[in-house]
Amino acid sequence: MIQPDPRTGIQRTANQMMKKLFALLLASLGAHTVLAMPLTVPQIQTASTQTTRYDCKDGKSVSVQYTSTRNRQSFAALTVDGRKLLFVNVIAGSGARYVADQYTWWTKGPQANLYDEMAAKDSPPLLADCVARKK
Repeated sequence: MIQPDPRTGIQRTANQMMKKLFALLLASLGAHTVLAMPLTVPQIQTASTQTTRYDCKDGKSVSVQYTSTRNRQSFAALTVDGRKLLFVNVIAGSGARYVADQYTWWTKGPQANLYDEMAAKDSPPLLADCVARKK
């Protein structure tokens, strides 16, 4: 069946349209694959990696991958609102504090909270009273 292209008015066969859709699909899959590649920085060597699962007060749970490097930096990777974010360890008065974008992941011992720094000062944490699962 021949259908006109709504933008150009040019007639295209169903086969031509399928080829175009297939090419777009392949291109989008390729882009997705590139985005899913692991982040590597050759100058910074990983010393250890550990994944911890937390159960939070509201019934939600979160998995956090902690990475320590040979030059004594620490990172935490976790998903916030569907986005996988890499948090960087920063100075904290108590516990370990990690920041990424507008978020702070703050741990002290087995407990943790996720804060949105753009929220009102009296807003509760996005994830509150999270406790690390025992292994």
